[in-house]
Amino acid sequence: MGTKTVSSFQTERLLSLDLFRGLTMFLLVAEGTGLWSVLVREPVAGTFLEPFFRQFHHHSWNGLHFWDLVQPFFMFIVGVAMPFSYEKRLKHGASKSQITKHIVQRSVILLALGVGLHCVYSRKLVWELWNVLSQLSVTILIAYFLMRYKWTTQVAVSIALLLLTELLYRTFPLEGYNQPFVKDHNFGSWMDMVLMGKINNGGGWVTINCIPTAAHTIWGVVAGQMLRSDRTSKAKLKLLTLMGGVFLLSGYLLDWTAITPIIKRISTSSFVLASGGWALLFLAFSYWLVDIRKHNGWIFPFVVVGMNPIFIYMFFNTVGHQWFNGFVAIFTQGVLNWFSTPEFVVNLLTSLSILTLEWGLCYYLYKKKIFFRI
Repeated sequence: MGTKTVSSFQTERLLSLDLFRGLTMFLLVAEGTGLWSVLVREPVAGTFLEPFFRQFHHHSWNGLHFWDLVQPFFMFIVGVAMPFSYEKRLKHGASKSQITKHIVQRSVILLALGVGLHCVYSRKLVWELWNVLSQLSVTILIAYFLMRYKWTTQVAVSIALLLLTELLYRTFPLEGYNQPFVKDHNFGSWMDMVLMGKINNGGGWVTINCIPTAAHTIWGVVAGQMLRSDRTSKAKLKLLTLMGGVFLLSGYLLDWTAITPIIKRISTSSFVLASGGWALLFLAFSYWLVDIRKHNGWIFPFVVVGMNPIFIYMFFNTVGHQWFNGFVAIFTQGVLNWFSTPEFVVNLLTSLSILTLEWGLCYYLYKKKIFFRI
């Protein structure tokens, strides 16, 4: 990972992408503080607010919570940014072969970071590939090598990847792993045994998700190319909305008709379509609100977080979990306990304090024009 210091910040940007990326990262940072866990405990538990805050937790299996969209959003956003980054590098004199070399190196670094995070979680050396960064190391390669083709070809390949996944799950014959939509007994779990010698017991997550979710990054690239095109703003908005609506409806129809259930943990085709549809629609809404209607005065707090996405993601997953959260809690809990503050309030204010301080770190880097890139 390198550090890039820029002397002047670009003002001509796709602000809707900055908002989308920043909001996604802000939500992830909030999770790293434990905020979403606090908000489903007593006294919230059992009230009308609990179902709302449960949306900030993954669905246990068949179904879709808001939080199940965050990883697809993350992978989609990376795709949207790729055409802009590609053209910028070309303008700065990089050759296509140099850009390709950079993408390959980036994938290797993302894989290393993803595996490294699992070592941090386990507090020992492990070989595990379930992290979003490990998944992304594959999806950006697939999306990059498809960028040179027209958008219809890119979409066709993405649908082919979903069909391939359907075929593998539905036809895999090995006993014990031939139940396509049963947790820990499907093709994805078998692949985990091949790749890692273990399965994600209890969680049901599988590494082979990188194949179907490559569609998210591919669709992001298509959306980015569309936004960079000479089409009118109205035409861009219409195409994003139409594409998002078609994918969203297709995903939910597959689930409602019991053809393919929406299961995030194994990234079924219905899940990828539905979540990809939501990503496209959210981008379309952001584009309309921020870039067309120019209602952008309020987005700054999110943009600040989104300017260093990999850095802040790594920070709250390593330093945050290992030390910073506990360090902040020493002071918040110590002071609040003097006043016999209820446990819920103590935990809530602790999470909010951590969130504020981590946002402050992002703001400091932003003001200093320091942006971490890989």
